Amino acid sequence: MARALAGVFLTFLRLGCMSFGGPVAHLGYFREAFVRRLAWLDDDAFAECVAIAQLLPGPASSQTGMLIGWNRAGFGGAFAAWLGFTLPSAVAMTAAALLLPRASGDGGWLAGLLVVAVGVVADAIVSMRARLAPDAPRIAIALAIFVVLAIAPRAWMAWLAPSAIAAGAIAGALGLHATTGATRSTLHLRATRAGGLVALGLFLLALAALPFVARTGVPGALCARFFGIGSVVFGGGHVVLPLMQSQLISDGLTTQKTLLAGYAAAQAMPGPLFSIAAYVGAGVDGVRGALVATAAIFAPSFFLLAAIVPFYSAVAGNARVRAALAGANAGVVGLLAAAFVTPIWTSAIRTPADLAGAGVAYVALAVFRVPPWIVVLAGLTAGAANLLA
Repeated sequence: MARALAGVFLTFLRLGCMSFGGPVAHLGYFREAFVRRLAWLDDDAFAECVAIAQLLPGPASSQTGMLIGWNRAGFGGAFAAWLGFTLPSAVAMTAAALLLPRASGDGGWLAGLLVVAVGVVADAIVSMRARLAPDAPRIAIALAIFVVLAIAPRAWMAWLAPSAIAAGAIAGALGLHATTGATRSTLHLRATRAGGLVALGLFLLALAALPFVARTGVPGALCARFFGIGSVVFGGGHVVLPLMQSQLISDGLTTQKTLLAGYAAAQAMPGPLFSIAAYVGAGVDGVRGALVATAAIFAPSFFLLAAIVPFYSAVAGNARVRAALAGANAGVVGLLAAAFVTPIWTSAIRTPADLAGAGVAYVALAVFRVPPWIVVLAGLTAGAANLLA
C-alpha cells in the first residue's frame, strides 16, 4: 500500500508541475496520464470520476484526481493525489504573496495583474455561459441572479452570494428538465453507506462550528471563511473569486487589490485555481495562513466525496437532482458576471491604457487561445514597465 501511495503522489506531483490551462485542460492531462499511458482505469471509469465531481461543489479537476487516487490506493490515495497536484501551485502562490510586494512595493506589477484579471474573468464568463447557460431557461436564471446581485448593497454580499447559488438550484429543480440514464459503477472505491453518513454528519458539524471557529483569532477566521467558500463553489474555480470577495473583504481579512492580484497570478500557475487560497492566506498570516487557507478550502471536497460515493448511483440517476445542479451552474454565471462589473472592473479599469490592456488580454485568451500564464506574465511585465497605470 505504501508503494501505491508513493506512486500516486509522485505521478500527481508531476502533473501539478505541468498542468497549465485550467480545469478542462487538467482533465485532458488526467485522461492522457491515467487512461492512455498508465492504464489505471478505463474511459468509462474516468467519465464516472468526472461525473461524481460535477455533482459536488468544489474544484472539479482536483476532485476528479482525488477519485482517481482513491480508486488506485484507497482513501489515502485521494489525499496523496490532492497533495501532489496542489503542492507546486500552493508553494508558488505562497512565495508570490510573500516576495512580490517586497520586491516591488505597491508598484506597477500590481496594476498589470489587475488589468489582466479583467480579461481573464471576461473570458471565463463567456466560456462558462456557453457551457453552463446554453438555453433560454438557464440564461434567465443567470440574468435574474446577475440583476439582483448587481443592485444589492455590497454589505449584503456575505450571505447573498452563496444564497444566489442555492436560488439557482431551486429554480433549476422546479423549472428545468434533466434526464440521465441509470448508472452502474465501474470504479473500485472502497466505501460503505455507514461511512458516507458519518462523513456527511462530520461535514454538517464542521459547518455548524464555523461561526465559533471564526472567533478564535486570525487562523480561525481564515479556516472558517475558506471552509465555507469551499463548501459552496459550484461551476468551476473562477467562481471562487466572487465568493472570496463577499466573504473575505467584508471581514477585513484582505483587500480587493490583493484578491485580484492573487487571482491573476493563479492564471500563471499549473495546478488548481483554488491555490489562490495560499496567496490570500499568506498575505494575511504568512506561511501559517497559507497552510490554513489551502487546507480549509479543499477540506469540504474530502468530506463530500466520502459522503456521496456510496450513494452515487441513486443520486446520479435522479432527474430532479440533475436539474437542480444545472440551475446552480447557471446561477454561478450570473454571480461571476455581477462580480465582474463591481468590483473587478471598477477596481482595475481607470485609464484608457487599462482598458486597452484588458482588451488585449481578452482577445489573446478568447480569440488566439494564448495560454493564460503567458498573458499573465505579459501583464506583469507591462505593469512593471509602467505601461499600465
